[in-house]
Amino acid sequence: MNANVTPNEIPNGKAAGKAGQILLWILQVVTAVLFFMAAYPKLTGSPMMVAVFEKIGLGQWFRYLTGSLEVLGGLLLLIPGLAFFGAILLSAVMVGAVATHLAILGGSPTAAAVYLVLAVLIAWFRRNQVLKGGQI
Repeated sequence: MNANVTPNEIPNGKAAGKAGQILLWILQVVTAVLFFMAAYPKLTGSPMMVAVFEKIGLGQWFRYLTGSLEVLGGLLLLIPGLAFFGAILLSAVMVGAVATHLAILGGSPTAAAVYLVLAVLIAWFRRNQVLKGGQI
């Protein structure tokens, strides 16, 4: 492995340079806003969300839990040093959403898959928050 790192490389999950960090923060803010928007109808009892979670069959408490986890993950994306953990939380929620669409709800899981990709990208580029010299 080459110990010399050029300015354009991305070592240890750090986005390259100041521009990379700015782009990553923009991605985090946009993703947080998307998750806040996704949580709102769940937490306010939108009839569509009530029906969706009724079809899932776990009860309406699960709708509140899902919306709350989306808000928590979105908030963590906005806190320096905690964005990685927010992204991991949101990735887990979106894996569940994709699986639920495929196994129970039917329809397209595309929106959940896009949110999953955004969360995974943030987790990847913020993984240096927990990696110290290759050790977790």
